[in-house]
Amino acid sequence: MFIDSHCHIDCIDLNGYQNNINELMKEVSANNVEHMLCVCIDLYGFDKMYDAVKDYAQISVSAGMHPTHAVGDALSVETILQYASKEEVVAVGETGLDYFYQKDKPEWQKLRFRHHISAAKTVSKPVIVHTREAQADTLKILKEESVQDCGGVIHCFTEDWAFAKAALDQNLYISFSGIATFKTAEQIREVIRKVPENRFLIETDSPYLAPVPMRGKQNQPGYVKYVAECVANERNLSVEEVAAISKQNFYNFLKNK
Repeated sequence: MFIDSHCHIDCIDLNGYQNNINELMKEVSANNVEHMLCVCIDLYGFDKMYDAVKDYAQISVSAGMHPTHAVGDALSVETILQYASKEEVVAVGETGLDYFYQKDKPEWQKLRFRHHISAAKTVSKPVIVHTREAQADTLKILKEESVQDCGGVIHCFTEDWAFAKAALDQNLYISFSGIATFKTAEQIREVIRKVPENRFLIETDSPYLAPVPMRGKQNQPGYVKYVAECVANERNLSVEEVAAISKQNFYNFLKNK
């Protein structure tokens, strides 16, 4: 049974599922997905996200603000804690740095990232990190804010082994998405081969980044099996072994082990 460690179920277009989340969940279950973490990208929309998934025991939720949302708002630690401290919230984020759209590397984005880590340490919950074209600043902030105290994950990993090693040294997990299945992703597959067995997760980031052979279609948690197949191939494991290892890693991630 698979765990999708990072998805956005509330963002999935349900037109292909009779406009009914129950139909989506049936298909997800049919693909042997046992559990999934629905990750918040708009803190101010947390309640709407939570209402969409709260009736499903197989879905956990996080609370945070994606770096491309609410541009210019650094968010206070206190605001983040209003949501991060909720009992139903298991992780903080997604947060981080995205310089692809914010090429001037704004200070508010760095400050917001720091505030998320501070909140995560306060509530003793792991932080979910997004990084895009921001390698040096991401690692700098993670180290300066002592992220190892709360633990966390570099989600949808797209960097090189040097970055992965630096993240691993700070008590972080590395999560692989459908990007790893793309023909051009040899750098990521190198990291798949090198990452310690007890430090990797698998995810879909659905509805985005559908893996081969579903590339071009809307992604959904059931497609995490294709990520597992890619990891299994690179590590000379069975898909069942990857599912079991990543499942245990996910629950250890939540406990900051």
